[in-house]
Amino acid sequence: MPTNFNLLSCLAACACASRATGFSHSSVSSLRPQTTATPTSRTPSSLFASSAAPEERLDNNPSTKFGSPINDSVKDANRFTIGFLKGAVFDTFFADRDFARFYALETIARVPYFSYLSVLHLYETLGKWRRAKYLKLHFAESWNEMHHLLIMEELGGNERFFDRFLAQHIAIGYYAVVIALYLINPVEAYNLNEDVEEHAFTTYDEYLRENGEKLKNLPAPQAAIDYYVDGDLYMFDEFQTDCELRRPKIENLYDVFVAIRDDEKAHVNTMKMLQTELDVSSIHDGECEVDIF
Repeated sequence: MPTNFNLLSCLAACACASRATGFSHSSVSSLRPQTTATPTSRTPSSLFASSAAPEERLDNNPSTKFGSPINDSVKDANRFTIGFLKGAVFDTFFADRDFARFYALETIARVPYFSYLSVLHLYETLGKWRRAKYLKLHFAESWNEMHHLLIMEELGGNERFFDRFLAQHIAIGYYAVVIALYLINPVEAYNLNEDVEEHAFTTYDEYLRENGEKLKNLPAPQAAIDYYVDGDLYMFDEFQTDCELRRPKIENLYDVFVAIRDDEKAHVNTMKMLQTELDVSSIHDGECEVDIF
């Protein structure tokens, strides 16, 4: 009997302590951070969809949902890294060999989109969240970069074994680095790729200014005609997140490089936008006031 009495006394004391501190099995969930939902209407671009209805976002800063803002020192470090690689690799091994340089650039430049897609598919497989629009956007960007690569291959940029070996092995290492960055902080991964695409834009812009007249007298590669003129431009439209309906004119090699340069600028704008905005616009989803027919 004393033993039972002591046990009951202990249970009673625990119950009193639980009420005094406000802690109970039902109150465990109160320890988790809570977000107040705003009564805004649902739109296709509002949230990451999941099996459970997610809470509404209160702003457009991805730090509340997908990544954290980075400071200027990190941005400076990213720019320094890209500048160093340009000098150490591209200016060293591809001096005076423009098409080989462009081949290596396009081999490497498409890698981040593969990394983004790998992580996004991982998150979706784990049921963490899903965002079909991001999957479509990054695939469209990789599709665009692939056609840039096909053009450079047709121009002979991949003729040397060493050029292929160097570019492809850099791409493998870069793929792993971007996956790690995207897992840790997507905003930093987007910022790094913004610098890569900015470098690509500058490279093509300088090449056009220095070789414009010569390029106007050279024919356009068939790969460029197949992509920009005769191909299905649905995926081409999908990475134009600033709602610009572009239809490149392809009559000569100059026009091809103008189109590629402008593609790189579109990638720069998208990478910059994704560092501060959660949503992206899609021409084919009716989110842009353009006539595509």
